[in-house]
Amino acid sequence: MSFRVVRSSKFRHVYGTALKREQCYDNIRVSKSSWDSTFCTVNPKFLAIIVESAGGGAFIVLPHKNAGRIAADHPLVGGHKGPVLDIAFCPHNDNVIASGSEDCVVKVWHIPDGGLIKTLTEPIVDLLYHQRRVGLVLWHPTALNVLLTAGSDNQVVIWNVGTGEALVHIDSHPDIVYSACFNWDGSKLLTTCKDKKIRIINPRTGEIESDAICHEGSKATRAIFLRHGLVFTTGFSKMSERQYSLRTPDALNEPIVMVELDTSNGVMFPLYDPDTNLVYLCGKGDSVIRYFEITPEPPFVHYINTFQTPDPQRGIGMMPKRGCDVTTCEITRFYRLTNSGLCQVITMTVPRKSELFQEDLYPDTLGDTAALTADEWMEGKDVDPLLISLKDGYKPPESKSAITVTKKRNVLDKMPPKGGKGASGGGALTEVSDKTLQEFADEIRKLKAMIVKHENRIRALEAEVALNKANVDEDGPGGDGLNVPPPMASDEV
Repeated sequence: MSFRVVRSSKFRHVYGTALKREQCYDNIRVSKSSWDSTFCTVNPKFLAIIVESAGGGAFIVLPHKNAGRIAADHPLVGGHKGPVLDIAFCPHNDNVIASGSEDCVVKVWHIPDGGLIKTLTEPIVDLLYHQRRVGLVLWHPTALNVLLTAGSDNQVVIWNVGTGEALVHIDSHPDIVYSACFNWDGSKLLTTCKDKKIRIINPRTGEIESDAICHEGSKATRAIFLRHGLVFTTGFSKMSERQYSLRTPDALNEPIVMVELDTSNGVMFPLYDPDTNLVYLCGKGDSVIRYFEITPEPPFVHYINTFQTPDPQRGIGMMPKRGCDVTTCEITRFYRLTNSGLCQVITMTVPRKSELFQEDLYPDTLGDTAALTADEWMEGKDVDPLLISLKDGYKPPESKSAITVTKKRNVLDKMPPKGGKGASGGGALTEVSDKTLQEFADEIRKLKAMIVKHENRIRALEAEVALNKANVDEDGPGGDGLNVPPPMASDEV
């Protein structure tokens, strides 16, 4: 008679590895804001980090190939008049990123493929509605160009970024909204609020479908929808102990699981991988990343392991599955921000001896193509996200430009009125600029070299003039130096 003591799971031996310093990103002035945000977002093309900036707010966008020490004068995205509080890449367009700031404005930006060659100050569109700072931006998982924003004015707004108009105003929160999350098909919205309640809302109407007390503590709480509809939350108890819980949407006030972790005071961010059903808990100020597996059998949330690092983290970003390396059985990749200005890259790997594609580790995952338009979603249509296979590796967007360019240009619909042309004209202009980007970069490089040459020449001439003036001052009499030439002439006579 056999008796299984250890639970069977293919993720029981998942382990984390920190890359070498030269493969990470160094010399980044990470934001010192006390706002509870991850300060970091990442996709297969770019890494974006909120940074300290004088005279407004900014964030830096780095192509993944730019690892190593980042120059102090690296171009930024810097159009905000106040500190940037939250940023998020569009899941359907790797070149589009949204940012919310203390200046009450949400801006949507387009990042060129090669990265920035000068500081970007002109957004695609400004979204103006909030009366106080905007601390949360979140893209819809299935509908194209649909963006959710939440501010300290307790308002939640859902936008159609393609037209720049607000689709829905949700005014059902009595206090600041801490977090928001759409479910798998985007038909439900989950929010946590400073009043300690968790709410499930119909995002098209703003109607509250159910609510309950999330955690008893007064500090910030977070909540996410899992793939099959369950709700996972993190927060604090009355005694300020950190907790996580698992709930069903039908009985939010009766947690299936409620576990106390420790007594640290940093907010825990739950990062979820829907393909493997793993939840990673990353606390602000912690030096560890804990990960758990969600399963249908008790105790439902299974602790797997803890990844330990020597220094605490200020923020963290998680790479989408399509950006992971399937050849090394990498199931996720984290970008940890530390107080020393280092963005540390950590890969989480399942050990396998075979070098073949592991189908059980990589089921079809979220692709970068939207399943719906914003108008279809507003009309009440709900569709699961479009999935892609990683068997042959993820193909970069350039290989399917005909599809993504069409989708991407929807984001630029705001721009054509400036030139008086239609959307197709705006798309054509953007295509031309992409093709000639390298030529512009070469031209700028030549101009910079010429400027440096002229600066050196000016410096040499200034030094020569200063030397001549010094010689004149030594030969002439004292005084204020205003009438130096006449006395020299009289002395020579």
